[in-house]
Amino acid sequence: MKDEEAARHSARAASTNSGRSEFEFIAEIRRRVSMSGSSSSLVTGIGDDAAVLRQTTGRDTVVSTDLLIEGIDFQQQSTEPVLLGHKALAVSLSDIAAMGARPRWSLISLGVPEDIWESSFCDEFYDGLIKLADAYDIKLIGGDISRTPQQIVIDSIAMGECATGKPVLRSGAKPGDRIFVTGSLGGAAAGLRLIERGARFKKAENDEDSNLVQELVLRHLKPEPRVGWGVVIGEEQLASAMIDISDGLSSDLHHLCEESHVGAIVRSGDIPVDERVVEICGRRRLDPLMLALHGGEDFELLFAVPPDKVAQLPHKVDGVQLTEIGELRAANEAIRISEGSRVWDLQPEGWKHFE
Repeated sequence: MKDEEAARHSARAASTNSGRSEFEFIAEIRRRVSMSGSSSSLVTGIGDDAAVLRQTTGRDTVVSTDLLIEGIDFQQQSTEPVLLGHKALAVSLSDIAAMGARPRWSLISLGVPEDIWESSFCDEFYDGLIKLADAYDIKLIGGDISRTPQQIVIDSIAMGECATGKPVLRSGAKPGDRIFVTGSLGGAAAGLRLIERGARFKKAENDEDSNLVQELVLRHLKPEPRVGWGVVIGEEQLASAMIDISDGLSSDLHHLCEESHVGAIVRSGDIPVDERVVEICGRRRLDPLMLALHGGEDFELLFAVPPDKVAQLPHKVDGVQLTEIGELRAANEAIRISEGSRVWDLQPEGWKHFE
């Protein structure tokens, strides 16, 4: 098996874009995505100047876009093209999930320097992207590819559907609504800290500590969007407001509260800190709660639920747990966090592109 994997890797490494035009590359991507079937709402996909989608009665289209810039959002030397392709789509699918919509289509534009174009980077990038798209029955319907002077630039657009007038916005929450979060927090931030300290993703390690490091590094490099939870919450209309945790729990809770004009109280002891983070932080002088509060890029869902709908929530979707961490208050009560009898203001200290 290892020999077969090595042979495939060698064949891929030898098959670069040298001498191949972008039009030939696009034709190859078109062939690959056409093999995965077509959506009944898709009239025309890759091959024309624009994709054509047939409007569906009773459905709204939800659109999101994300930019990933080398040196800002990722470092080429600390990831792999297949992981970067996965992440480029995952971050946009997370946005669609946060609207309570079902993702349906994707458009990806990729700008790369000439030396990257002549390597196997683009093929491997689309390997990761298409594998994730296939997992959620998402159709890649277009995009663009171009040359950049130095850095890799990725523009990811995702489109989804929800019932007409039923997207889950950030602005619908009320005082008294309960605050929930999917999965666990802090893992992606811990992975980033480890990468900054020299850790790199490796496919197999025997050392127990190395495996723990690898799991956290992968949590940052290959996030899993909570598509299933987004669909359930949206279709069952369980949440009054929702957002995905990309900038950090503290910042994204502030975003939701500002849009809904409410305050909040979060119980620090109920925040689902990733167990791996707790384990590794003791060895590396990191604070697990701070990573969970402010780290970002977990791409979990943070949402508010009216009290009369709490009992309708499933405990898990796609094996991913749900945790209640607090409740919303009147706007004049601000956004606060409690630990026993101690209560203090929760400042938005997550990721900012410009400071």
